Amino acid sequence: MSKLRHIALSVNDPWEAAKFYEKAFDMERVGETRSELADGVYLSDGVINMALLRYKTDEMAGEDRGKDYVGLHHIGFWIDDLDETHKRIENAGGHHFMGSVPEGENVFYEVKYRDPNGIIFDVTENGWGGAEKDSAPPNATRED
Repeated sequence: MSKLRHIALSVNDPWEAAKFYEKAFDMERVGETRSELADGVYLSDGVINMALLRYKTDEMAGEDRGKDYVGLHHIGFWIDDLDETHKRIENAGGHHFMGSVPEGENVFYEVKYRDPNGIIFDVTENGWGGAEKDSAPPNATRED
């Protein structure tokens, strides 16, 4: 089973962008990063994690976009089995872009792929901070 649980936006100032989403949509700040890849803020609505990232190099952002790109950068799926998902992605026409599972227990990771249109997406078996893999019981109905 796969669940969309992560959206990443490339922005000029992650902290200013976070203020907007916190104020406009009551999103909660669940983390920050200052890594070789990017600086950023992680927000959550309780189900989905949203990363607001400022990439440090064109290579890390994806050279087709570059570090100065602003907009939707990638999405992420919380999966059950990385090997099975990898096979399904390749059989559907996608390909590995970057990343692998690091050694050790309880380590956060994302493996990045591109779909046949070049769109970047992540997969992980560990999820994202503030995200919930199963937000509603199966067959639950929503009353509006």
